Amino acid sequence: MRMDTSFQQALKLPLGADSRYILFSDCHRGEGRADDNFLKNELIYLTALKYYYNCGFTCLELGDGDELWENRSMKKIKEMHPHSFEMLEKYYRSGRMYLVYGNHDMIKKEAGEQLFWPDVRFYPGIVLEDPMLHKKLFLTHGHQAEVMNSRFWKINRFLVRYLWRPLELLGVPDPTSAAKNNTRKERTEKRLTAWAVKQNLILITGHTHRPMAGSEKSPYFNTGSCVHPGGITGIEIENRCIVLVKWLLGTKNDQTVYVKREVLGEKVQIREC
Repeated sequence: MRMDTSFQQALKLPLGADSRYILFSDCHRGEGRADDNFLKNELIYLTALKYYYNCGFTCLELGDGDELWENRSMKKIKEMHPHSFEMLEKYYRSGRMYLVYGNHDMIKKEAGEQLFWPDVRFYPGIVLEDPMLHKKLFLTHGHQAEVMNSRFWKINRFLVRYLWRPLELLGVPDPTSAAKNNTRKERTEKRLTAWAVKQNLILITGHTHRPMAGSEKSPYFNTGSCVHPGGITGIEIENRCIVLVKWLLGTKNDQTVYVKREVLGEKVQIREC
């Protein structure tokens, strides 16, 4: 039911042969402290954003862009990551940035304009519609598959902020998180896959932090996250194809370090229903 509501209220964007979209999620931008997991990957993230901007892509952020459970101040997050927000605003001002809220930044649903830029909106999801192929892709965060992270998200926020965050700094993982609990992760992914099969559409989410390249037989994809120890992952949609990609650090023969893009798995062609 929660997925149905998000789907019905989603922003609709066109999908065609000339469409170029890059999908990122779960950046969890923080305040620069030890628990700011985005900080170590920010240079990689910025390099990827600049690449996609110069190549004419539209950037879609699928929720949990900012860590607003552990942190209270969006102002401090923006001050800590000025270059990232400058790049995001550059996309936004050019009409090539659309934002979805997740469970960790749910407050953007009502206060997005106060936290970001004038007239900015955050959506429960985005539907990409291809009129020629009669095909729809639904892009959302994915927390809707869990009642504690959707309907009762404020309870989970309280637990994370006052209980699990201090313990996590001591090495105790948060059992309420689908990203850190494999049993919860697999249960969530099964629910999302079942919903996509029932609706007969392609579903792309984040939330579990586990990158997943679907197939022509499996309609469920996952962007992964921007807080992996080894880099960031995302999904490109171009030429009516979906591909999971990873951006990470590499070294050349002369021992210089650079940021490289890798394709994970095979491209999946979006076909007619």
